[in-house]
This record gives sequence, structure tokens and C-alpha cells, in this order.
Amino acid sequence: MAAVHGQLGEDDGVPYPFRHAVDALRGARVRSEVRIEEVTAPRRLAAYAYALEATVVADGEELADGRVVLLHEPAGHDAWHGTFRLVTLARADLEPEMAGDPLLPEVSWSWLTGALDARGADHDEPSGTVSRASSHFFGGLADRPDETRIELRASWSPRERPGGEIDVTAHLAAWCDLLCTCAGLPPAEGPDASVRGTAGVVPLPKRRT
Repeated sequence: MAAVHGQLGEDDGVPYPFRHAVDALRGARVRSEVRIEEVTAPRRLAAYAYALEATVVADGEELADGRVVLLHEPAGHDAWHGTFRLVTLARADLEPEMAGDPLLPEVSWSWLTGALDARGADHDEPSGTVSRASSHFFGGLADRPDETRIELRASWSPRERPGGEIDVTAHLAAWCDLLCTCAGLPPAEGPDASVRGTAGVVPLPKRRT
């Protein structure tokens, strides 16, 4: 089994730590600006995988988007130093004054590490890249302003508790915070500052097929 779809049962052969993590993701509540849904998980990265995509929407405008994939190897993976790995992509258009900042890559990476630390999402072995792509328009498109887009690709190993479980909702909340920061939104306050169980946030919906 390389990807998860539908409900997981105790007799389907899926390891309990992974099944527990997927159930936690499906029951998580996220910031109200984040629209999130299940998507087809990659089938060759690990024995088990579960994927989500999200878009940050404010005032009817899509400001950032991304994908996060939870990977699981029951026997462990030497490079991960554990049995779980989270892999993510986050993308957003930048304001002109930010696009030229020479420190943008370092600042963008700190958005991820800072979000993980702020949410108490303990982790090891973080790695990734920050890319910046600019578009300049000519001819019939010359009236369009220049655009710059940032793309952050990263992975890290969530720290496991005794028994192999992970606090995956904290990592999901940190990832949503990363997307919102990329979108230029302020940190969550009040009810949206919590991961789950409060007013002002929306439950994780299922993609219609």
C-alpha cells in the first residue's frame, strides 16, 4: 500500500501509528483563511503516504497555495532518523518591495522553522530549498506589472513519542501558518490561534470525487 484513500480500519493491515496520524489529520481544524482538501498521495516515496493540498483565501482572493505529504516507513528510514517524514511545497506571489530583498530566502526558511517552533511541533532533520522566480512582460502583455513568485520546498521528521505516534496536528497547524505567512497574513489571534476545538476555524473537508 503506497497511498491512503477512504476510511482506515483496524483489519486493513495499515500500521496503527500511521492510521492514527491520518485520522488526526482528517479530524484537524485549521485557520479559517485556509481551504484544505485531500488529494492523491504519491505512490513511490514510502510504503504509506497521505497528502493534502491547501489554498489561502482572503477577501475572495487566492494568496498562496501548497501541498503537504505525510510519509511512513514502518521499519524506519536511515535518512529520516525515524519512521515518519513530512514533505511540503508552499508557493505565493510576492509584493514588489519584498521580491528584491537579498535576505528573502533566509527569511522564508525562518517562516517554516519559526512556525514549527511556535506550534510546539518537535522535529529533526529539516532540509529544503527556497526559490524565487520573476516574470517580465513584453509586447501585448507589456502593461502587466512584473511578478515574482516564491516557492519553498522542505521536509522534516516529526519527533515520535513512545509507541511511534506523532503530534501531527501541530505540524499541520505549523504548515498552515507557513502558508498564511507566505500570503502576507498576520499571525493568528484569538480562536484561530488554536489548532482545534474552537470557534472561528473550519473542519477539514473531503474532496468530492
